[in-house]
Amino acid sequence: MVDRKLPRMYTRALLDHLNEHRQMAFVAGPRQVGKTTVCRALASEGGYLNWDDLDHRRIVLAGPKAVANHVGLDRLGRERPTVVFDELHRYGKWKQLLKGFFDTYETRVRIVVTGSSRLDVYRRGGDSLMGRYFLYHIHPLSVGELVDPEPPTSEIRPPRRLPERRFENLCVHGGYPEPLVRADPRFTRRWRALRLQQLVREDVRDLTRIQELALLEILAHILAERSGSQLSFTHLAQELKTSVDTVRRWIELLIRLHHGFVVRPWSKAIARSLRKEPKWYVSDWGSVEDPGARAETMIAAHLLKSVQAWNDLGLGRFELYYLRDKQKREVDFLVVRDRKPWFMVEAKRSDPDLSPHLDYFQRQTGALHAFQAVTDLPYVDADCFSRKDPCVVPARTLLSQLI
Repeated sequence: MVDRKLPRMYTRALLDHLNEHRQMAFVAGPRQVGKTTVCRALASEGGYLNWDDLDHRRIVLAGPKAVANHVGLDRLGRERPTVVFDELHRYGKWKQLLKGFFDTYETRVRIVVTGSSRLDVYRRGGDSLMGRYFLYHIHPLSVGELVDPEPPTSEIRPPRRLPERRFENLCVHGGYPEPLVRADPRFTRRWRALRLQQLVREDVRDLTRIQELALLEILAHILAERSGSQLSFTHLAQELKTSVDTVRRWIELLIRLHHGFVVRPWSKAIARSLRKEPKWYVSDWGSVEDPGARAETMIAAHLLKSVQAWNDLGLGRFELYYLRDKQKREVDFLVVRDRKPWFMVEAKRSDPDLSPHLDYFQRQTGALHAFQAVTDLPYVDADCFSRKDPCVVPARTLLSQLI
C-alpha cells in the first residue's frame, strides 16, 4: 500500500523561498496535482484566502488594506505571517491587487499565489509584477520525489531504491497524488474521466471563447492515444474537420493548461537534423494504454519535471529536446545544461539491446552521458552518471537520481 500522506518536495522548496527571498512565490501546475494542499499548509493562521470562498472573496474585493487587517499585519508578531491567495486569477483585477499589496506590505508579509494551471498563462499578459515574484512549477509525483522529498542542492542525487509495489503503482496510476495513493483501478478511471471533463468544460471555457468544446475534448483523447508521437497538425485537422491553425491553437492551449507538453528536436551541430517536428506527451502517463508509449511518456514527464525544477531552484539553465535526423536515426531525449548537451536518454520498456543511435549522437553532440533506460529492468544500486560511454541502465535507477 502507498502511504496515505506523501510528503512533497515543494513544501521545503517553498519554505526555503519564503525564508530567503522577498519576492512572492507563484505556484503553477496541472489541475489536481496538489498545489492547494502544499500551499495551504504554509499559510499562517487566517492567512489562507480562497477566491471561491465568498467570505474570503469579500476580503479580497475590499482591497490590500482589508487583507492586511484580516491577517493581522497591524499587530506585532515574532515573524512575518504567510498569506496564500488561492484561485486569485479568477478575479479580473488580481494583478493590481497583488502589486498594491506587495508594494505596501512587502517587509511585513510573505506571499504565495496559487490556483489552477492558468496562473502561468495569465502572467504572460503583462509585466506589471516583474521582479516581484518567482515562479515554481508543481509536477506529479516521481520516482525521485518518492525516494527523497527534499529539494536537491545539485542536479544529480545518489541512487535510491523505490519499493517495487510503489514503482508499479506509479507506472499504472500515474503521479497525481489521489489516484496514486488509492491505487484503485476503478477510482483511477473515474478520476481521469472527470479531470479531463473539468479541464475542457471549466478551464478552457473560463480561459477562452472556444465554442467547439466537444471537438477539443476529442482532440485531447486523440493526443492521449498518441503520446510519444510526432505531431502532424495537418492530419489532426483532417480528422477533426477543422483548420490547421485551429488545431495549433488548441494544442498550445492544452500545453498551457498542462494537459500535455511537447519536446522539440535539437538541431545544433547535427547534420541533416529535423528542425520543426515536435513530439507530444500527455502529462498523465498512466492514461497511455500502449505499454511502450507509457514507458516513454513516464520518462519524458520525469525529465521535464527535473528540467523545470532545476531551473526554478536556480541550479542552471536546462532544456529538454529529442534527436532525430533525416536518416531516421533517433534518440528520445536530450537534456541540455547551459546551452551544452549534457545527457541523452533512449526510453525502452523491455528491450535491453543497446541502440547504436546513442553512440552516433553522443559523438555528434558531445553529450557527457548516453543512457538507454529500460523500465522492466530491476533496480541496480550504482550511479548511472559514473558512466561516460553509452550503456543500458534500469529506469528505476536513473529516475531515482533525478527529481
